[in-house]
Amino acid sequence: MLKGIHPAISPELLKTLAEMGHGDEIILADAHFPGQSHNPRILRADGIGIPTLLNGILPLFELDSYAAPLVMMEAAEGDQLNPSVEENYLSVIHAHVPDAGTPLRIDRFAFYERARSAFAIVMSGTTAKYGNLILKKGVIPVPSP
Repeated sequence: MLKGIHPAISPELLKTLAEMGHGDEIILADAHFPGQSHNPRILRADGIGIPTLLNGILPLFELDSYAAPLVMMEAAEGDQLNPSVEENYLSVIHAHVPDAGTPLRIDRFAFYERARSAFAIVMSGTTAKYGNLILKKGVIPVPSP
């Protein structure tokens, strides 16, 4: 047991976050996402919602400041997004990173392409439609001497 690590962060997820480098991406996928067919590195977080995972990850993880650090899937033609999904994520994100912007929205197939090159995919228990979120890792700022 480690102090200061959120209980939703498994040893495997902690190791994965530590192994990631600047610019690497991790996907917090909803329970419907076809993770196994898009990336060989799958971590299971069944029953754990993405907001809970964000609360555990963001104190440990610097978001990229050079490129869009948050990416979500846009609705397919004729479909609608539930705005509360993004709002719930942003309430947690802004609690940890107040100056984080809103997620960039990309089409489903572009999202799948990003999934193929992501460092890892975390399969969550979130069942919200279009609930997938990409986090791009940044560099921890070094204080000036």
